Amino acid sequence: MSALQGQTILVTGGAGFIGSHACKAIARAGGRPVAFDNLSTGHADAVKWGPLVRADVRDAAAVATALHSHGATAIIHFAASAYVGESVTNPALYYDNNVGGMIGLLAGARAANVGRIVFSSSCATYGIPDRLPITEDTPQRPINPYGRTKLICEEMLRDHDAAYDLRFVALRYFNAAGADPEGELGERHDPETHLLPLALRAAAGGRGLTVFGDDYPTADGTCIRDYIHVSDLAHAHVLALGYLTGGGASVALNLGTGRGQSIIEVAEAIRAMTGRPVPMTFADRRPGDPPELTADPSRAREVLGFVASRSHITTLVADAAPWFGLSADTRLRKEA
Repeated sequence: MSALQGQTILVTGGAGFIGSHACKAIARAGGRPVAFDNLSTGHADAVKWGPLVRADVRDAAAVATALHSHGATAIIHFAASAYVGESVTNPALYYDNNVGGMIGLLAGARAANVGRIVFSSSCATYGIPDRLPITEDTPQRPINPYGRTKLICEEMLRDHDAAYDLRFVALRYFNAAGADPEGELGERHDPETHLLPLALRAAAGGRGLTVFGDDYPTADGTCIRDYIHVSDLAHAHVLALGYLTGGGASVALNLGTGRGQSIIEVAEAIRAMTGRPVPMTFADRRPGDPPELTADPSRAREVLGFVASRSHITTLVADAAPWFGLSADTRLRKEA
């Protein structure tokens, strides 16, 4: 029997990209997800596996009421602003939504006596690392307000663990990508900043892809990132809930594959899978963009038993392409 069988989980940001995939994974594992979302960026039609509570996570009373009324036993916290560039130009929004959101969430959790939280953190907390791959012991030196707010939230969780016996798993994502392999959910941010959907849109005949920098010290001159399938991320959250249900201690874990792809490699995978080239123009590097970011995922494997299974670039492309009107040769799909 699944560790989540019969449990109700409050999923803040449950109408968003990763949150909606997590709700589906919770339901598949026998749990009942309750999406808690103000719909500022989420989509009500992505809430398909449980009820939607339309409220703001900064409202501690609303959080407590939702936890009480639905009988939730744990929380997954996705709700946050998540654009690095916007965080630089409008840091006040990020401290209000992300840090203020964590303040409201934790106050509501204490009021409802719910002491298990899985937190959507980020590799942005590391900044520009001294060495690769990035382990959980890599110094956290964020270089933008988005990364700083995620780090502050992790520190708030540690302090609440020490003071209130609240246990948590902080999952530091690398680059989320892909779409639900069954076609029920996909990526639809506005504005869209992620590479894979932008490249797929370009291949489908939309605006060409702007590549920032072709002079990095990498094999083809473009930067390298560690892409992880959104369904793999969702599965990791289910495993993290099971870990906490079983009495696991608070921990922070990287979620990645340990393997990176350059922008040119992603574009080539799209061409190979769909038969459509990705038109590209090149611009100067963006300040603060490191040449390569890849995870050491071994601790998540040791603690949670998590191994990414759908995160090979060919599978990422095959699952995401239909959302952009493209068909992919699924015979080329590979496991991570």
